[in-house]
Amino acid sequence: MTPSQATRLAMDRETLREARAADLAAMEPVALVLLVERLRGALDDAVRLGDELTE
Repeated sequence: MTPSQATRLAMDRETLREARAADLAAMEPVALVLLVERLRGALDDAVRLGDELTE
């Protein structure tokens, strides 16, 4: 894994960690939408990274 790929993975993990720690019941609807979009982006990046590593 390249340093760039390791950084991307670390960022995806941090996004997931932050989402797990969030108090979803206390979040405003707009904040929930933004959280879902961040998670979608992180998932997309993780899948692309997996593809890169298996090529």
